[in-house]
Amino acid sequence: MPDVKQSLASVDTVMAWILKTGSAKVRSGMARYGLPTANAVGIPVGVMRKEAKRIGPNHALALGLWKTGNFEAQMMAAMLGEPDRLTVAQMDAWCRDFDNWGTVDTACFTLFDRSPLGWTMAPKWSKEKGEFQKRAGFVLMACLAAHDKTAKDSAFLTFFPIIEKAATDDRNFVKKGVSWALRHLGHRNAALHAAAVRTATKLSTSANATERWVGKDALRDLTRPAVRNKVRSKRSLS
Repeated sequence: MPDVKQSLASVDTVMAWILKTGSAKVRSGMARYGLPTANAVGIPVGVMRKEAKRIGPNHALALGLWKTGNFEAQMMAAMLGEPDRLTVAQMDAWCRDFDNWGTVDTACFTLFDRSPLGWTMAPKWSKEKGEFQKRAGFVLMACLAAHDKTAKDSAFLTFFPIIEKAATDDRNFVKKGVSWALRHLGHRNAALHAAAVRTATKLSTSANATERWVGKDALRDLTRPAVRNKVRSKRSLS
């Protein structure tokens, strides 16, 4: 089947491409990475990204694909969505649907963090009860730190108390998201690196096992020479 052209793209044509492109071998390997297979056909992320780029931004199509519940369709939806057309209601709706780290991370890394609404949703979702909903809050913090080049340090400093409070959550995908947020804040610049190291050091000596894990996991990354050298040259925006 030929690639879906932008002018012809619809939920039906994209779903036909997904079903045609799926690989049983790729699908069988997804479970090893904690990804769902019940509603998946097995397409490498790079292949989906290439096709999404060919189709081009299309928010209406993204919304339609998300509603199918298919794993690859929801991944493609995150790649096709338009940040300036996002609404709080839509972001909350997608967050409620999150049931795996793949769609959480892709939505946050390729779409949600490009919207000013990301700054509202990150702390909001960090208080959610669901494992993947809560993870989304911390992944979004990490992605904002990586991609928002104009945000001031003061905005990121508000995340540290939230990170510290959530570091007791021992659920796998939450604690890894918390560590990711702490590490990426520390990659931002020298001032935030110092704040991240202080927080990670405090957590690493906690009596709570999960806090210790988060702190030590973050410190292993933050104290690497490559990270220290990188942040020295990055300017703070206070």
